[in-house]
Amino acid sequence: MMTDIKRRISTKIRNLYPTLEVQTLEVDSYLCQMIKSVLLRAARESGQLMKDLSSKTFSISHKDGINNLVTEVDHASEKCIIDIIRASFPDHYILTEESGDLPTASAYKWIIDPIDGTVNFANGLPLSCVSIAVEKDGQMLMGAVFNPFLNEFFFAEKGKGATLNDQPISVSAKTQVQQAFLVTGFPYTYLNEENGPLDTFSRFIRAGIPVRRLGSAAIDLCWVACGRFDGYYEHKLNPWDSAAGFLMVQEAGGKVTDFNGNTYSPYQPAIIASNGCIHDELIRWIQNKI
Repeated sequence: MMTDIKRRISTKIRNLYPTLEVQTLEVDSYLCQMIKSVLLRAARESGQLMKDLSSKTFSISHKDGINNLVTEVDHASEKCIIDIIRASFPDHYILTEESGDLPTASAYKWIIDPIDGTVNFANGLPLSCVSIAVEKDGQMLMGAVFNPFLNEFFFAEKGKGATLNDQPISVSAKTQVQQAFLVTGFPYTYLNEENGPLDTFSRFIRAGIPVRRLGSAAIDLCWVACGRFDGYYEHKLNPWDSAAGFLMVQEAGGKVTDFNGNTYSPYQPAIIASNGCIHDELIRWIQNKI
C-alpha cells in the first residue's frame, strides 16, 4: 500500500494529466525529485543560518568529553532542517545528532548532522558544515554536505554521481599509499585497543606519509570524493558523521568499507574511504600487515 504522501502525489499527477496511468515507478521518481528539492533547501538554509550566527555570541555546552561541544547554533540549525523536512514529509523517520531518533514507520529516513565540526565552528575555524543524508529501506539515496564558509556544496545521488557546486567530481588516481595524501580523525575519548587511532597514526607518520586531521568527517569524505585527499580512515564515527559523505565517495568513483574490507554501513563505527586504487593496501596499513 502506498503511503499518504504517495497517494497525494499520485492524485496530483492524475489531476494534471487525467489520461495518464500513474505507475508506482513514476510516483517514486516524482517523490525522489521532491526529496531532492527539500534536501537541497534544508542544507542551504541551515548552512546560511550557521554562517549568519557564527559572528554572533552563542552559548557552548559539553557532551561526553570536555571538548565534545554543542552550541545553540547546532540546535538552531537542527530545528531549521527538521522544520523544512516536516513541512513536506511529516511521516518520514529522522535521525539527528542532537535530538537523536525520531522514529516513524516510514521507509524513508533522514540522517542529520546540523554542524559537523562543532569544535572548529566554536573556535572560528571555517572547516565545519551541514550534513544531511536520505536513506530508504537501508539504502542511502542522496546526500548533501554544505560548508557555507568556503561556499562548497557537495551533492550525491545513488547511481547518478557526485558534484561540487553543481560540477561533477571524481576521486584521485594515485596507486600507492606511500605517495598518498591521507586524512583522519580522533575520538573525544581515548580508544585503548590494538591498532587504535594513535598506533595507526604513528605508523603512517613514521613512514613519512602525510596525514591531516581537519575535525569534520563529512568534509574529510567530500575531499576524498573530489580528489584532494587519496584516502581517509577513522576508528569511531556515528551515522550522522558519515551518511552523506560515504555516498559522495562512492558516487565519485571511490571505495568505502569497514577496516576489514567489508561493505560499509554508517551504523558501525570504523571507516576506510579511498580512491579505490590504494584501498586494499590502505587496509593492510591500518591492520598493521605491511
